[in-house]
Amino acid sequence: MMDIEKFLLNLPQFLILLPGAASLYLPAKNQMKFSPAKTALLCLAVILPYAVTAALLCLCLSMDVHAILLASLPLFFFLYRRTVDLNLSCSLAIYVGVCAIETFPVQFGYAFDAWLHPSSGASKLSPEAALFQFGISLLLLAAFAYPATHHFQRAVDSPGFSRIWYFTVALSSVFLLLNVLSVPQSYRTLHAGRMLWIFPMFEVGMFAMLVSVYVLFYRGTIAILEHAELLERTRLLEMQSHQYHILQEHMRQTAKLRHDFRHSVRLLSTLAEKGDTCSIRAHLAEYDTSLAKNAPMNYCTNAALNALFGYYHEMAAQAEIRTDWHIELPEPLPLLELDMAALFGNLMENAIAGCRTVRPEARYFCLTTEVRHGNRLYIVSTNRFDGNVRKGKGGYRSTKHGGTSIGLASITAVAEKYGGSAKASHSDTEFFVDVALKI
Repeated sequence: MMDIEKFLLNLPQFLILLPGAASLYLPAKNQMKFSPAKTALLCLAVILPYAVTAALLCLCLSMDVHAILLASLPLFFFLYRRTVDLNLSCSLAIYVGVCAIETFPVQFGYAFDAWLHPSSGASKLSPEAALFQFGISLLLLAAFAYPATHHFQRAVDSPGFSRIWYFTVALSSVFLLLNVLSVPQSYRTLHAGRMLWIFPMFEVGMFAMLVSVYVLFYRGTIAILEHAELLERTRLLEMQSHQYHILQEHMRQTAKLRHDFRHSVRLLSTLAEKGDTCSIRAHLAEYDTSLAKNAPMNYCTNAALNALFGYYHEMAAQAEIRTDWHIELPEPLPLLELDMAALFGNLMENAIAGCRTVRPEARYFCLTTEVRHGNRLYIVSTNRFDGNVRKGKGGYRSTKHGGTSIGLASITAVAEKYGGSAKASHSDTEFFVDVALKI
């Protein structure tokens, strides 16, 4: 009977993993590999048997609850990584952050238990304190549900913040370790002087500090994102302005040709009377060439993307790069304009940069986009380059600087955002990028 009571006392301390698991997926709801219902079932299928097994280990081997939980953290992180499409830095930041937050209900539970049972200790947590811990954890889950899903989610969905995420991992780890090291093994220490009140107030202060840091991190990240979006919009507007000037020049040229058309009619009439069909053909061909000269290309119906394609096509022409582009995009565009601009902009910029590494007569850049099955957009890019690449564990690295290729990372991030994928490969003379998106 005593063994059953001890088992039931240990079990609630492991069930705190349930609200913790829910907290992990709130900011990553757009990056989940499975549906919320399936993910919830997977979590229950793992956590419930784990809680029962861990409680039995505590009973049979007299093991400490915290020792088992700490030893299990790498396992749960591995399982979390298997259920989300997040890079290592972001998933680790969320995981360690949630672990740090979840240590505070545990500490508040110990303070509550010390008030109820002054002669006890952390290793003999009372049922009331265990339920108190679980209740505080549920309250934190409810309090952070909205900001996590409506605010922090935006930072999670955005690429290019690896270093910032690692900074939050280090910071969260400090708070996590502080709480683990400050667990009151004997409640008598809390009854010395005013420690019974200082301890929970200290925990409240630490909790407020950690939340404040997360809020500052979020505000800083959003400021960076908004600045990047503003720069992208400015660049698109500049490209559209450039395209507008090209269109104006084309209209001026065609107006002049229309004005001079009466002279062509007279010439054609004279040549027709003479039966000189060869001269008529030559004159018509020259006139057709004049109409086509400076005519802006129309790649798609989206004005911003059309300007983007026109801008990079002109850049390729100036670099003496032969282009073979076949652009097919869904209409209307079901994806965010800025995301598509970032994807194609990085793709074309990298390809043109690669072409510039070989002699002019060897330069070419092929780009094909095609809609298949009504819900897939496939993008295939092939360009010449000098064969010089740098690769690391995370894929291709920039040849311009020592870090990861930001362009390829951005392309991959946009593809994954829309449930797709991006794959880069190369031969001795060509570089390939294949992208698939759900539309």
